[in-house]
Amino acid sequence: MQGGATGLAYRGRTASIGFAHGPFVRVDAATNGERVAGNLAEEALALRAAIDAASGQIADLARIAGGEAAQILEFQVALLEDEDFIQAIFASIGDGDPADVVWRSALDAQIADYNSAADEYLKARSSDLADLRDRVINILRGDGGPALEIPSGAVVCADDLPPSRFLEIDWSGGGGLALLRGSPTSHVAMLARARGIPMVVQLGAIPDVGATALLDGEGATLELDPSAEQVRLFEKRRESHRKSRASARAILRRPTASWRGERIKLFINIQRVDDLDHPDAQYADGIGLMRTEFLLTERGGLPDEETQFQAYDAVLRWADRRPVTIRTFDAGGDKPVAGFTLEGESNPFLGVRGLRLCLARPEIFAIQLRALARVAVRGNLKVMFPMVTSADELEAGRKLFADAVQRLQADGIAAMLPELGIMVEVPAAALAVTSFKAAFFSIGSNDLAQYVLACDRSNGALAPLMDPLHPAVLELIARTAEYGRRAAISVSLCGDMASDPRCLPALLNCGLRELSVNASALAQIKQTIDRLSSGGGLG
Repeated sequence: MQGGATGLAYRGRTASIGFAHGPFVRVDAATNGERVAGNLAEEALALRAAIDAASGQIADLARIAGGEAAQILEFQVALLEDEDFIQAIFASIGDGDPADVVWRSALDAQIADYNSAADEYLKARSSDLADLRDRVINILRGDGGPALEIPSGAVVCADDLPPSRFLEIDWSGGGGLALLRGSPTSHVAMLARARGIPMVVQLGAIPDVGATALLDGEGATLELDPSAEQVRLFEKRRESHRKSRASARAILRRPTASWRGERIKLFINIQRVDDLDHPDAQYADGIGLMRTEFLLTERGGLPDEETQFQAYDAVLRWADRRPVTIRTFDAGGDKPVAGFTLEGESNPFLGVRGLRLCLARPEIFAIQLRALARVAVRGNLKVMFPMVTSADELEAGRKLFADAVQRLQADGIAAMLPELGIMVEVPAAALAVTSFKAAFFSIGSNDLAQYVLACDRSNGALAPLMDPLHPAVLELIARTAEYGRRAAISVSLCGDMASDPRCLPALLNCGLRELSVNASALAQIKQTIDRLSSGGGLG
């Protein structure tokens, strides 16, 4: 912390670059208001109504958000639908305790269990449980509105913020997010980057004072009640950033990016079809990663073949002749899906997830493969499998895919087997990359770094160790890229590193010539490559 006569400055870590100047608003949970309890029947009805309302709110957010954020929200919905857990709480109401007291007690016990778990995944879920606890209690106490009342352009400050709370805030007027804890690799950080919301984490203790704030996502600082001079310097930095962004948007219109005379292909990552509405998306060389997990969060159960076909077809029609790489379901780990993923795994990050899960549930996987086989005849489709460890897994997936194509063709339905590739996110896959008969490789740097460094990327306490530029991570990236160059096999990288300008020199020096980024980062990445190519560096 740095103090002055008229303002206080705090330094944290950057999670999303950008600038925000607006009202300072604390949104830490406040569920201590008074509530008048009714009789046993009234309390049971009140709790049931509050649980149903909370479940509906979260499910609506999941449907709107899509993608990985929706998978996290599904954890909360699943708990609210766990009748064994809910019935035990209603039994306590039968003993005469008020609904809010019973709910808080039950959730606090669950939170304590999760916090004491050795598994970091389970610890990370405790914040989701706290969010669920407070949401239901607020509804019981008459404060159950679906949205947080945040002034437009506000700098929102919290100890931490679960995805559901982030998604309830209207960010259309700008603003920023300042977290006392949190992590730059968290799901909320991913949401902030995707929406262009500046975010700084790990700010430490901040007093509940301050009418206005300056949040600098580039310099990772928060300034409360700034002086005129602080505001002047802040606005100067913001204007410089704005001009840089405008320059980057102009560079987007150039046909190609190049470095040392070689073309650099820039693709985009999408989590749902609506992501293609981003104005910069049209300038991409194609889609390097289409996540399909959003299809698993729609209400009404797992998606049927036609629902999937329509989603994939819409993306291929948008791309025209440009390549579209669709990743098969990457459920499991921190993305549980009712009716699909396994329950009770002691370490889901190292459990049955990605392709492992799909091979274990061929009846679900086959539906997706049929939809992909049908749409493959309509455009430049590539399909990749996630979380692949051995060549045998790739071949098992290929066989199921070929069987789906054969059955469709036997029924007179147009279908074909597209190019098949794998995500390189398990260290074993990078080390044994020559053993895979893949048409292409896509490096998932988030999980690759997580597994190489033995650091849960959602654990803020490990953020200093979670360095994607660690020599061990870069060595595996370079190893994969070098094999691709020798074997004339396409290698791209679609993780957060690709969208981080600070990582670009290392990635280019590793031999990568294809990157897939969020559409919101496309202009900045192309501008950075242009500067590196002209010898301007990152400054």
